[in-house]
Formats: sequence, C-alpha cells, structure tokens
Amino acid sequence: MKRVSIIGGGAWGTALAGVAARPDREVMLWAREPEVVAAINGDHVNAVYLPDVKIDSSVAASTDLGRVLARTECVLLATPAQFLRAVALEMRPVLPAGTPVVICAKGIEKNSCALMSEAAAEAMPGARIAILSGPTFAAEVAAGLPTAVTLAAEDTTLGRALIEALGTPRFRPYHTDDIVGTQIGGAVKNVLAIGCGIVAGRELGDNARAALITRGLAEMVRLGIAKGGRAETLMGLSGLGDLTLTCNGMQSRNMTLGIELGRGTSLDDVLAGRKSVAEGVASAASVDALARRVDVDMPIVAAVNAILHHGADIADVIRALLARPFRGEGLGA
Repeated sequence: MKRVSIIGGGAWGTALAGVAARPDREVMLWAREPEVVAAINGDHVNAVYLPDVKIDSSVAASTDLGRVLARTECVLLATPAQFLRAVALEMRPVLPAGTPVVICAKGIEKNSCALMSEAAAEAMPGARIAILSGPTFAAEVAAGLPTAVTLAAEDTTLGRALIEALGTPRFRPYHTDDIVGTQIGGAVKNVLAIGCGIVAGRELGDNARAALITRGLAEMVRLGIAKGGRAETLMGLSGLGDLTLTCNGMQSRNMTLGIELGRGTSLDDVLAGRKSVAEGVASAASVDALARRVDVDMPIVAAVNAILHHGADIADVIRALLARPFRGEGLGA
C-alpha cells in the first residue's frame, strides 16, 4: 500500500498518520480546519490537537477530500463517531472502488443505534470495511511507545494485508474476524470510563472502581453477544484491554470528564472547556438505547446515561445501584 489516506485531523488521526508513514509511502491527511492543515504542512505539528509531537515530514495534509483520496490504496477513518456517517457520505463519490476503509472511531450512532461499520456500509456501499480498536492513547502512539491493537476484518486476506501495511515493532495489530465484538468494546468502554471518573471524583475508593470495571465488563460482554459478537473478543485488547486503560489513565478524556462531574461541575461547563470529543457522552445514550432494543440489562450504562442526559442526581443514582438485589456473578446476572 503505497498511498494511505487519513480522514480526521484530531489527535488520533494525527497519531495514525505517524503509524502509517514509511519512506516509500505517500500519506495524506484530511482535516476540516485550515489551521490544522497549515501547521502540519508548514511546521510538521498539529498545534491544535497534538502540539507536543513532531509529525513525520512525509505526511501532507489538505482540506480537499478529493485530493486526499485520489489513488488511495487504504483509508483510515478517524473522525468522531457521531460525524462518521456524514463524512463517509462525502467520501462516497471520490473514494476509489474497492478501497479498504479502516474505521478507527469508537462509538454507536445516536438515533439509529448503528455500529460504525453499519453506518459506513450504508454510506459507502462496496467499501471493504475493517475496524481498528484497542487500548490507545493518541499521544503515546504518536511518540512511538509500544502499543497493541485489534484489527478486525471478516476477510482474513484483507486483515493480514492491513496488518502488514500498518504494523511495526511498536504498533502491533492482532487480527480477528469479529468486527461486531471489536466495536462493542470500543463503544461501551467510553461510557464505563465516565462512570469510573464519577467514582474517582466522588472519592468512593479503588474498590468501587474495580467493581465498576468488572461489572461493566459483564455488561459489555452481554451486549456484544446479543449483537452477534464473541465473548473472547471482549476479553481481548478491544474489550478488557481498552476498558482497563480508559478507566485508569488520566489521559482519558472520558475518565477526566467523569471526575469533573463527580466533583460537582455541570456537563455543559465541562464540555465548554474542551476542544477534543469525549465519545462516551454521546455513546451513553446510544449504548443504553441499543441495550434496551436487544433486551440486555446494562444498569451501569443506564446510570451514566441518566446522569449525562436526564438530569439524574449522582448521589441518587449511586444509591440506586448499590441497592440492587444481590445476584450471582455470571454474565446473565
């Protein structure tokens, strides 16, 4: 793959551009913001979203989607989840036929409850869809720190080709054909991370956070199985791995948002002070809606959604969770 296109000029898209860069490869990055494009082309840095990391000089940026996608052999789609369908529709008329599109966004679409692969397939019929997910802080990936991810593709040949194209000794993709389970893990963990942040902000202790992570994982697995994914996928990098990172790392936008909520800051005030998207805010509503649609019990997700979008009092929500009946520890409990 001699020409790779990155769609999305945020921190994650910028980090992925560095992953894709090779001496014999052309890497083009698309961003809406002219200032992001100018900084990448002029100073080899994304001053808005990833200011402390130097970008490989082989990476070029443009606001012209047609130019970025011209002759491309692989697309890494790294827009925020709730904008993915709209961007995919823009891509449709200029995307070369049969091009692999690797979805790097984590979320479930609002209103439709569609997985990102479902939204992309509807917007770009004929595109060869794959999923990249796992425990990844963009700044660490961009700095070349060791990272392992899940690369999900139903076509094994495509999966292997993408791993060869993107893998390095410090960026290690592991293949699975379970694109559903891979996406469920990436979406649900963001919601649970907000919950863990609330626990930390309320100073409820490490025991409580461990309990939330573990019972949250059970919710994640239940939803994944109900949607046709496999439990083993949710126990891997894109499920348990990503959940562990996001619920414990202060680089997590979702975790830190939850901490501020737990300390009493309103959601509007938290969001007003941020440039980057915390995907768990939108995903809380869509994951909760999807769980109800497929009749899966997800009390922690429902609690986070109630706090974020229905004005529920945090203390009341915590009391309600702690008052739930005692049950067995199986996934069906």
